[in-house]
Order: sequence, then C-alpha cells, then structure tokens
Amino acid sequence: MRVWLEAKRDSLEVNCSLATQLRGEGSRAQAVHPNGCPLADHTRTEDGSMAAVWKHFKEGGWGMYVILFWSIITVGVIVERSLYLFGASINKDVFLATMQKCILAGDIAKAVKMCSAANAPLARIVQAGLVKVNRPDEEVQAAMDEAALREVPRIAKNTGYLALLANLSMLSGLLGTVSGLIVSFGAVSGESVDPSQKARILAEGISEAMNCTAFGLIIAIIGLIGFAVLNGKTQSLEDDINESSVQVLNLVVTNRQKVNMGGLPG
Repeated sequence: MRVWLEAKRDSLEVNCSLATQLRGEGSRAQAVHPNGCPLADHTRTEDGSMAAVWKHFKEGGWGMYVILFWSIITVGVIVERSLYLFGASINKDVFLATMQKCILAGDIAKAVKMCSAANAPLARIVQAGLVKVNRPDEEVQAAMDEAALREVPRIAKNTGYLALLANLSMLSGLLGTVSGLIVSFGAVSGESVDPSQKARILAEGISEAMNCTAFGLIIAIIGLIGFAVLNGKTQSLEDDINESSVQVLNLVVTNRQKVNMGGLPG
C-alpha cells in the first residue's frame, strides 16, 4: 500500500511540474516579439516613458509651451543649416588639383564645366573668375569677389540665431521657474488657503519651477551644440573659399599665356 501511494505521489508531482513548465513556455511565447524582444514589456516601457514625459510637460505649466516653441525653431534651423552646409561641401584638395591640371593644360572649358557640375559655393566662385579669364587680372579678381559676396552670406545665414534661441530657451525656463516659485510661496502665505492644502500647492509650484528649468536647459544645450558644430562648418567653408580663390587666381596670373591659348566655350 505504501509503495502504491509513493508512486501516485511521484506521478502527481511530475504532472504538476510539466504543467507549470508548459504554462511558463506559453507565457514567454506570447510575450516574446519575433525579433527576440519581450513585446509586452517593450510596449509597456515605451508607453511609460511617453506618459512620464507628458506628465512632466503638464507639470511645467505655461512656460513649457514657450520653450516648446523655441525648441521647434531650434530644431528647424539645425536641420536646414545642416542640409545646406554639409551639402555644399566638396573636397578642396581634389578640386584644386583638378583646377590646376586644367589651367596648366590651358583647358579652361573643361575647368568651367567641372565647376558647373560641382554645384557648390566654392566651385561657383571659381567659375565666376574662370569665365573672365581672357580679361585683365583685376577683372578676374573682381568677378570672383562679386561671386563671393553672394555665396558667403548664404553660408553664414541663420547659424547665429542658434545662440539666441539657446539663450531664449534658458531664460524662458528661468521665467517659468520664478513664476512657479511666486505662485507656490504666495499660496503658502495666504490666510484663506486650507492649511492641509498648502503642502500640495507648494509641491506643485516647485514641480512647475523645476520642470521649466530642466526643459529650458535641455533645449539650450541642444541649441548651443548645434551652433558650435554648424559655426565650425561655416568657418571651414569660408576658409576654403578664401584659400582656393586666391590659389586659382594665382594660377591664372602666372599661367596667363597658357590660359589665353586654352580659350573659353562660346
């Protein structure tokens, strides 16, 4: 009899263990995404993050909307300037080597065509001088200077606003902070306010102040980083234009006889 009971008990334990294992595998199968990530946990984390951001935004009060406005403009300027500046970049050394080869060979027509194909500020400035290559040196330089006066302002356009937007974001956060603190301490000092509610009102005002400060600082940091990167790129392009235009002009002047013999396209 004892042997039979022990065998029965062992059988029940095995069945319970198997059922538990199957339930665990079924739960994991439902919770795992095809890419290997837990689907339910991943979705819950994203929803929780968005809810936390929205919660902090609402707690920041009216100042958050002002900072949001500055942030939209900041991101827009960074994207627009990045697309233009990095799209206007060409390899200066390769470009100059090609121009030197064409000028020394007297093939100005090919040099002009390559400048047109490059479609960059540096290439357009050099092209403006090359099309005047049969004119006196002063006219060649004047043509390149005129083209530079058109192109350089386009390169530096709007980049300086990023520093202003960063300061405006930080100051807007500071204004929201001061506003929240004024409301908080004003509520605490009021006699008509229920003493049991003073702690809650004080906490809400301080939360508004801190959220405005944090959001304003985040946008200010993004703006300043964008300004530093884009301003460096702007300065690099301007330096390339100054250096390359002088080198091309010197090549034209010192090889005037070869250049004249090369001719220009009609």
